[in-house]
Amino acid sequence: MGWVGWVGLVGLLRFTVYNPLMFSSNDLQPYIPAALEATHFTGLGEHYEGKVRDVYTQPDRSLRILVATDRQSAFDIKWCSIPLKGQVLNQISAWWFERIGDIMPTQVLDIPDPNVTVAKRLKMVPIEIVVRGYLTGSSKTSAWMNYNAGVRDFCGVRLPDGMVKNQPFKNAILTPTTKGEDDELIDPPGIFAAKLATVAQWEEIADKALQLFARGQELAAKRGLILVDTKYEMGYDEDGTLMIADEVHTPDSSRYWIAETYEKRFAGAQEPESLDKEFFRLWLREQGFEYGDTTTWPKITDEVRLSLSAKYIDLYERITGQKFTLPPVGSTAARIEKNLEKYRIEELAIKN
Repeated sequence: MGWVGWVGLVGLLRFTVYNPLMFSSNDLQPYIPAALEATHFTGLGEHYEGKVRDVYTQPDRSLRILVATDRQSAFDIKWCSIPLKGQVLNQISAWWFERIGDIMPTQVLDIPDPNVTVAKRLKMVPIEIVVRGYLTGSSKTSAWMNYNAGVRDFCGVRLPDGMVKNQPFKNAILTPTTKGEDDELIDPPGIFAAKLATVAQWEEIADKALQLFARGQELAAKRGLILVDTKYEMGYDEDGTLMIADEVHTPDSSRYWIAETYEKRFAGAQEPESLDKEFFRLWLREQGFEYGDTTTWPKITDEVRLSLSAKYIDLYERITGQKFTLPPVGSTAARIEKNLEKYRIEELAIKN
């Protein structure tokens, strides 16, 4: 690797907290060729490719098959694939879904593979429900970027003057965005005017989101982590019941900091030690990344991909308290397809 590559990798590792249980690059290297970029399964229904998940919909059975790929996105750009990332995301979500069912019903029907969740087909609320506990972030919809630009009425929440980056809010705040290729901030009156949700629906959505976030912060704190902010997606089943969907408190949908070092680093105006996708965003910014100028977009080397993979695995182990199990080296897609055999539409037709 050239000098520039080493400088970039050192910059990335600066945000990595040492963990003696973390897998080494040698452990993870064999999984680079098996990284799951995309799936093209037949017989599983209508196929849609999201930023990270490949979705197969079976309307007649009222279910969706969510395949967590290893695609890595940031700033609404797909950058590369991170070995084992999809498995980490799916298994973290599965862990959280088991711990929030008393707050609201979940989408989960089955987890037939480490990368797959079979979920109820819902009528999705066309809003990304973002809950924030701290003034931070580096994207254009983040609290800090807007606050630093002078915004004080943020998605209908009045923010006081005099706050600094990474400072906690007095109470968690809701800052919803629209859903699309380019997410836009929106406030409750905007939601009602655009008929994205009724007042009654939004009241329930907001109440459930804040309860979920409080549970997330509570359990994260027991693991020495701060759940900083997160994004929820919700939808209604055929009976009109609101359910939590997509993913919950994963490093892609959430921001996590190390609790032990937060106060000292905050007092010293240093970035908190993070275990989420934010460190990748910060690294991209350090490399000179700018939205509209592709010449500033850095190359993501295998060394960087392996470091990201180790970081995702580290967060899985910290959140769940469980050792991450490396799968057998081989074709991830072939394994998933085999484990989804019982959901093939042709197979179902024969049985029926």
